[in-house]
Amino acid sequence: MKTVVVYESMFGNTRDIARAVAEGLSEWSSVSFADVDGADEHVNADVSLVVAGGPTHAFSMSRSSTRDDALSRGALSATHRGLREWIDDIDLDAPVPLATFDTHVTQKWVPGSASRSAAKEGRRHGFVPVAAESFYVKSTQGPLTPGELDRARTWARGLRAHVRS
Repeated sequence: MKTVVVYESMFGNTRDIARAVAEGLSEWSSVSFADVDGADEHVNADVSLVVAGGPTHAFSMSRSSTRDDALSRGALSATHRGLREWIDDIDLDAPVPLATFDTHVTQKWVPGSASRSAAKEGRRHGFVPVAAESFYVKSTQGPLTPGELDRARTWARGLRAHVRS
């Protein structure tokens, strides 16, 4: 099986979650791993699952203005293209399952998240959303809440149930 992991990260926390997800996936799938700038915009028919994640900005996926704001707050990097733009530009050979994840500051329920927004946007572009998960950071810049990397690996292992063999 082939799985693609695509992520957007500004402070490094979402990248770290994406790596942990890729580790969990690699126990049962061949994994390609890329940030949104390096990710292919074409998903071949032989891909069994796409996992995409990014930080939650203003209850959704980042926008150019929120990425600029993150830079002004000390982000390690921000690109002109985020997860939202990658999904908008995607070209699928066939419908493919999509699992989404995000990072955000609180463990309380919030009215929106990047993972839910990405799943909704992904459906509009031909993906079949199968799972969405949030992982938590202590503050905007991090660090991750203890245990989140292990939780990301466990979540990724469970994604196998959403993929046809």
